[in-house]
Amino acid sequence: MVKIGYTMMTEQAGPRELVSHVVGAERAGFDFSVISDHSFPWLDSQGHAPYAWSVLGAAAQATSRIPLMTYVTCPTFRYHPAVIAQKAATMQLLSGGRFRLGLGSGENLNEHIVGAGWPAAHVRLEMLEEAVSIIRAMFEGGYVSHHGAHFDVENAKLWDLPSTPPPIGVAVSGDRSCEIAGRDADLLIAVAPEAELTKAFAAHGGAGKPCVGQLPVCYDPDRSAAVARAHDQFRWAVGGWEVNAELPGPAGFAGATEHVRPEDVAEAIPCGDDVSAFVEGVRPYVEAGFTEVALVQIGGDHQEPFFEWAEKKLLPALREL
Repeated sequence: MVKIGYTMMTEQAGPRELVSHVVGAERAGFDFSVISDHSFPWLDSQGHAPYAWSVLGAAAQATSRIPLMTYVTCPTFRYHPAVIAQKAATMQLLSGGRFRLGLGSGENLNEHIVGAGWPAAHVRLEMLEEAVSIIRAMFEGGYVSHHGAHFDVENAKLWDLPSTPPPIGVAVSGDRSCEIAGRDADLLIAVAPEAELTKAFAAHGGAGKPCVGQLPVCYDPDRSAAVARAHDQFRWAVGGWEVNAELPGPAGFAGATEHVRPEDVAEAIPCGDDVSAFVEGVRPYVEAGFTEVALVQIGGDHQEPFFEWAEKKLLPALREL
């Protein structure tokens, strides 16, 4: 049975609201939760970008059951991998073992703020691979020194180390990232229901490990209102990640999506309150071999009605999958 998760979308709500949302998700019966880690929203209409790690700490204290996970953190530009290791170890302790560390090669949208430039994709993957090795070494305990192609670590040590380190997930979009994930990660992360990704992950050593996908949805009893909201805040999602990873700010995303129509968004994102449409949105992930799917309810001030509907109608239907 596929596990159904909830996304704390930092681009569409403030920090206190995000904590309230994950409490609502736990109450509604979602199996796990994830959180985006951004310094910018994709579009100005989303309007938020609080610090995800502070939200996670508060969420760990406000909830008692629901697992927490970054989806995803880039450990190569804004954050040094040694700092990520400390953050993740602390979160694992605060949450009582409910935390998973999702990592990815990042987006220019968020990482440009430190002024380090934006190298080619293959370089970013090299950096991610090296960062994962540093984080793994620090999770093992003791002092760590490292002098690699992209990072230096000098006598680093985690003084508060959980007995079970947080599992590490790696976001994938092609064979090279699947190779890194299959060899070095405990789970796969992807935003497209492509069987090629899960198969490549398995072929590189990930067989039997969890595969976590994500699907934006827009619940509203008024379908036209749902489509309009999805178009206003999430039309960027119909583009490919090869392009999205390169754009430097919300103005770039606004320009790139200028000609995306509401009907284009409605074809890609389940909108309204037809349970079967949402089930059919999740089905391709299940058929592609994903074991978990995190839903994104579009609209920061439209979460509570979604939780009520999900608890009564959506989650029971999805668990039939």
